[in-house]
Amino acid sequence: MFARINDIDVYYEIHGTEGPWLTFSHSLAAHSGMWAPQVEAFSHRFRVLNYDTRGHGKTTATDGAYSLDQLADDLKGLLDHLDIQQTHYCGLSMGGMIGQTFALKYPGRLQSLVLADTTSRYEPETKALWDARVAAARSGGMAALVAPTLGRWFTEPFHKDPAAASTLETIGAMIRDTPLAGYAGCCAALPTINVTHRLHEITVPILVLCGAHDHASPVAMARQIVEHARDGELEVIEEAAHISNLEQPQIFNRALTRFFDRVC
Repeated sequence: MFARINDIDVYYEIHGTEGPWLTFSHSLAAHSGMWAPQVEAFSHRFRVLNYDTRGHGKTTATDGAYSLDQLADDLKGLLDHLDIQQTHYCGLSMGGMIGQTFALKYPGRLQSLVLADTTSRYEPETKALWDARVAAARSGGMAALVAPTLGRWFTEPFHKDPAAASTLETIGAMIRDTPLAGYAGCCAALPTINVTHRLHEITVPILVLCGAHDHASPVAMARQIVEHARDGELEVIEEAAHISNLEQPQIFNRALTRFFDRVC
């Protein structure tokens, strides 16, 4: 389904018919399909909202630099359109940054916050890394980013596991099919995150999940979030890298279940 939000058409899906709302927000260079194991696991307990961020999946890709405030505003517009006054929220990587920004900008709309493989702050020099990735995409197309991105996102044993081939193929296709404008726009937004000093303002419970082998958003970044949160807890997922919800879906889902059992 699509909703006209701000200046774009936002693609979204709703799963389940009963319970509180739970919203999922995906990583950079992916789309809502990356949450398939979680949608299946939690749509019996929640009404699940799963959507594509601006510039990703089926949602409109606008030109120019995006901002985290803009991405948070897109989410608010979608929630308003669907008359969702409050929701639990689970975001991974970029989705976690959007979640923090949203929670601070629109207090009272979230009931809990799951932040997976993400950060609350980047050092200024990391902007050059994002600029280099955009330059590589402009030069060689998004296909040029597939192999290096998959290399960062999943552990070596996962790459070697024949059972993981379909997951790697699916995520590789998401990366390749991400519009360049959407990728570049979000790459302008992400390195600007700097909310560590404000995390104490978020009053809802926060669960921080992180793959033990996540070098993109390492455990030290996850610990920093928990240390500055009012009500934060950390769970490190062994044998996982950046996309921990797909590399270890059962462990990821059990962590969410324990958290929701406490906060719901």
